[in-house]
Amino acid sequence: MSNIDYDALMQPVIAFLGCETPKAWLDEALDHLDILMQDHANCEKKAAGTAMNLMFRYSFFTDLQVKLAQLVREEMLHYEQVLEFMTKRGQKWQGLSAGRYAGGLRKEIRTYEPEALIDVLVIGAFVEARSCERFYALAPLVDEELGRYYRYLLKSESRHYEDYLALALDVAKTAKLKDPEEDIQGRIEHIREVEKNLILSPDKTFRFHSGIPEKISA
Repeated sequence: MSNIDYDALMQPVIAFLGCETPKAWLDEALDHLDILMQDHANCEKKAAGTAMNLMFRYSFFTDLQVKLAQLVREEMLHYEQVLEFMTKRGQKWQGLSAGRYAGGLRKEIRTYEPEALIDVLVIGAFVEARSCERFYALAPLVDEELGRYYRYLLKSESRHYEDYLALALDVAKTAKLKDPEEDIQGRIEHIREVEKNLILSPDKTFRFHSGIPEKISA
């Protein structure tokens, strides 16, 4: 992994997102690594659960099945790894309330198919891309061991966002939408603005995907 050009790897990820993580969030993260790690674990588990649910709900999309099965395995592996980090550092598992990020994005999902599935996949791409961008921003700021792990995650997280976008386009083409590329691009542009607003607006609850910290609430 040491020979990877992380800056080059991250260029398309950062270009895909509407903004980079504000310094205020990074400062808050360094002051609350326990909450960060706990919510990171939660995010990995939720990502695996979301992918599994999609596999069951849309079992007729073969390509979806294969890609999501791979993603489930990787997300669960990362979940186990974060739990190991927490145990090693003497941090006990604790329940955390959900932040506003995922719910804010889910509000944009259209209510009819296949557009609903397309939106879920595009949102999945943004969640993975934001995770990747935050690991990249955090890596040089945290301790060496944790920074090394965050850099290790960059390759898979960047691939996950690309997989979600490829699946969204595949679904649009399979469903024979009039202009699949235009539909996908339109949704990307719309959801990019929503995601950007969630990241750059004040947020009372600090979480892995939260906005600019207003005050801490666990």
